[in-house]
Amino acid sequence: MTELRLEGVSKRYGTGRDDGAAALQDVDLTVRDGEFFTLVGPSGCGKTTTLRTIAGFEAPSKGVVSFDGESMIGVAPERRDVGVVFQSYGLFPHMTVAENVGYGLQFREPPDGTGVDERVDELLELVDLEGMGGRNPDQLSGGQQQRVALARALAPEPDLLLLDEPMSALDARLRESLRRQLKRIQSTLEITTVYVTHDQDEALALSDRLAVMNDGEIEQIATPRTIYHEPETRFVAEFVGDNNVFDGTVRARDAERTRVDVAGTTFDLPPGVGFDGSAQEQERERISFCVRPADLSRAVDQNRFAVNLETSEFRGESVRAYGQWNDVPIVLQLGEVLESEKDATVTVGFAPEDAHVLNGG
Repeated sequence: MTELRLEGVSKRYGTGRDDGAAALQDVDLTVRDGEFFTLVGPSGCGKTTTLRTIAGFEAPSKGVVSFDGESMIGVAPERRDVGVVFQSYGLFPHMTVAENVGYGLQFREPPDGTGVDERVDELLELVDLEGMGGRNPDQLSGGQQQRVALARALAPEPDLLLLDEPMSALDARLRESLRRQLKRIQSTLEITTVYVTHDQDEALALSDRLAVMNDGEIEQIATPRTIYHEPETRFVAEFVGDNNVFDGTVRARDAERTRVDVAGTTFDLPPGVGFDGSAQEQERERISFCVRPADLSRAVDQNRFAVNLETSEFRGESVRAYGQWNDVPIVLQLGEVLESEKDATVTVGFAPEDAHVLNGG
């Protein structure tokens, strides 16, 4: 297993180190031994550039990439002992499945003294493709091709596994099935893994920890549960899952609550949240906070307000409803189908402890 560390890594595209567009800006992160770590963010945020920099396909403009404390700056990709699976699998069409899986073993001996054929059979069993070694890639489904690419990357037993949106071309049901398989394989092998995706559900389901990226920078690194329930910034709150973000002004604080005015309505938040300054500064402080749709309920008698509904979506076990309150977009998670959402009004509330204050509010 390998610990991966990026320290102050920046990447600029241009003629000089300080010229051109910045793809990465002072990225710091540590991926622990055996951890499944995900880079998630919108297109163009820098997550694939980060992965390519780790693999050695891109050289950072500044900063250090190290494996187990050893700098990889100047080390060629083929000498970094990493396995890479790209979005477009890249299987060799003229080779069988077994030949594709064993390709990397032409340049490196199989681990533990096993033979090439034995190693290939072992990996095909690991990815649930036993007996398919003689097929050609065009005889496989997309999900099967993805697993062949994974087996090929794992064949030389790399210290680090890098996955660049490997499931983005698959349908939703197959993606769900394959991500469970991928997590099982990674856990079985205990291999340090960095996964790139723009799919927040995928990131939350797979990761031990994840980094949310935006515009070449890391907004937050934490466990999936912390990212979801305790986002640090407005971007994280709005990007990861549905959320309701409110902007307000602190009016009063005491030992029991913080009172915040939002568009003329007063909400009670937990005591001590937000700025910690003088009483005068506290009373004019602007803060932002978020409340997840599941925490807005008709049954809660605190912090109540009326939402004018505009549309809704039936989600099987619940209804996701969308509306407005004082020009603030609101998302609700309701337990029943609405007979008519158009022009309907729903009054909901939330418990103070279910509000989370955002940095830089």
